[in-house]
Amino acid sequence: MRLFYCDHFEIPLPDGHKFPMQKYRLLREAIARDGFWQLEAATPAAVEAIALAHDPEYVDQFVTGTLPAGAMRRIGFPWSQGLVNRTLASAGGTLGATRDAMVAGFGGTLAGGTHHAFRGEGSGFCVFNDVAIAIYSLRAEGRAKRAAVVDLDVHQGDGTAHFFEHDPDVLTISLHGANNFPFRKQRSKVDVELPDRTGDVEYLRALESVMPRVIEFGPEIVFYLSGVDALESDVLGRLALTQEGLKARDRRVIGACFRDRLPLVVTLGGGYSKPIELTAEAHANTFRVAAEIYGRGITD
Repeated sequence: MRLFYCDHFEIPLPDGHKFPMQKYRLLREAIARDGFWQLEAATPAAVEAIALAHDPEYVDQFVTGTLPAGAMRRIGFPWSQGLVNRTLASAGGTLGATRDAMVAGFGGTLAGGTHHAFRGEGSGFCVFNDVAIAIYSLRAEGRAKRAAVVDLDVHQGDGTAHFFEHDPDVLTISLHGANNFPFRKQRSKVDVELPDRTGDVEYLRALESVMPRVIEFGPEIVFYLSGVDALESDVLGRLALTQEGLKARDRRVIGACFRDRLPLVVTLGGGYSKPIELTAEAHANTFRVAAEIYGRGITD
């Protein structure tokens, strides 16, 4: 089984920038040490594939560096060719993982989860919405129509929610901090807002209350955004989960998809713990749980 990565593309960021770019390299190195997964560099997504989901003018302006300064400020990164390369590769990794999931039942990428991107604008360190691109691509290719998105990043997946608010064939589920970014929430099909300092027990109880909705929906594919910013150590998260709590979360989502034979794509999401090694470890644990379940057939 393989995982896609794109940390070979560097984004030049100014000193003091709060986005934790190092986590991607640290994660890939941890996964390589584990030895279970085959690691493969992501192929950058074609602009045409991205434009299936996003406004073509927005796509062109970003790729050519002509996006207005205000739009770049909302994204949160300075424009560079490195950012373009990395963004296309991140979307490409999710597309590759989606192809794997449709063939083998599981696909994963060590990037993606860019759920704050809307059709015609980016936000919150997200330029293009990789999951929306994957769903639109599946439809364009006639491979799947009905999808579920389980978004467990601590921040609501507002861009994804807006993309599919009126689409009956996409179930969007978001468990997120009630008092966290984005402060203007969108409508997922299922939104669970959690108070500050929510811990393992309360979080897992909330997750268990909504996971049956995924099975009942009968998706042809499931996308799991496995952000780890719910950790107590996360400086932007405001929740209070432990590493063991996050692993229990992963087992519930991944195990349910394995048990019901639902093709599953696992992407990353946010993670801003200090030290950064805590974030990388939590991300690595998600794929360790997946390796355990898919390698040994464990579902509980």
